[in-house]
Amino acid sequence: MSGPSTVLVTGSGGSGRTTVAAATALAAARGGRRVLLLTDGAPPVFGEPGLTVSRIDSGAHFRSELMALQERSAVALDLLGADRLDEGELTELPGAEQFALLSALLEASAGESDLVVVDMPPTAQALAVLALPEQLRRYLRRLVPPERQAARALRPMLAQLAGVPMPAQWLYETAARWQLQLAAVQAVTDDPGTVVRLVAEPGPAATEALRSARLGLALHGHTLDMVTANRLLPTESPDPWLSALAAQQQEHLKAMYADFGDVTELPHLGRDPRSADDLHLIGRPDAPIAAGPGWTVEDRRGEDGEGGGVLVWRLPLPGASKDDLGLVRRGDELLLTVGPFRRIVPLPSALRRCTVSGAGLSDGVLSVRFTPDPALWPQTR
Repeated sequence: MSGPSTVLVTGSGGSGRTTVAAATALAAARGGRRVLLLTDGAPPVFGEPGLTVSRIDSGAHFRSELMALQERSAVALDLLGADRLDEGELTELPGAEQFALLSALLEASAGESDLVVVDMPPTAQALAVLALPEQLRRYLRRLVPPERQAARALRPMLAQLAGVPMPAQWLYETAARWQLQLAAVQAVTDDPGTVVRLVAEPGPAATEALRSARLGLALHGHTLDMVTANRLLPTESPDPWLSALAAQQQEHLKAMYADFGDVTELPHLGRDPRSADDLHLIGRPDAPIAAGPGWTVEDRRGEDGEGGGVLVWRLPLPGASKDDLGLVRRGDELLLTVGPFRRIVPLPSALRRCTVSGAGLSDGVLSVRFTPDPALWPQTR
């Protein structure tokens, strides 16, 4: 049985992403779906049939995890004569919010909801959270490679031969446990049923922020399914001051349509939503953007002429600029830098037996050409 669909709602600070997340969850619940809304805010939708609201408490999550780690490490701590920490004296450290959100997302994926709507942090932080599982898994593989784990009986002998103490078994066990948890979270964020919705209030900074967010999402392989223009002012107001603001919004709204093709428009209520009925008045955001192509490998080895005889890895990066693009091959990985974003991705297995022979950016798609290495590819007669 597959898990629930997941909608991640993010946007710049103050854009109304919490309101849009709540309105999305409410509309789905009133449409007959079982919906879970994850948020650290307080949207006015408690008690709505079919809708469960779960508050993400990063402080409680941090205390719980640290106390559990202390319990698992009890023997080592006692040997060191460590003074145990009490739960009441713990205050969360920076980064606790990200781990609490990922933990809540993983738990929600195993629940009985049809749809999980997540009120994400502002865009920059949201992108960092979504990239975290992949990054930490890579660090763990490099720092504590499981294939280097020696049999427990051989550790004393190996320690004598090497002249240095061998890593303790608990280190490998802890790393393996973290790997499993991170892989499970990444499976949720990378699932085709997980999509991202961007929220913006049309204005001078909104268009560029949306373009940057779209690029960051594309680099990390996440699907953008909707752009929401929030808090739109009425365009036919007799008040000249309000009319001028509405006209300015409409100009920026046109730029949003030009960039994304379709935009969901939500009106300004003239106040903050105070009830579920207020959220219902905003309207149901239901104009998803058609998903673009994913990362694909095109086999052109059998072709002659220009562009033939190679494998081409195509990576859609809408809005990317050649001046802001960096590409470095490092072993079996590719280091990609696009504007302010950076990602280290493992090469598909076929491309690991090739050398990079060129790259080009055209119409928002990065094409990296790979030439098969004769020493690694099977020879044909």
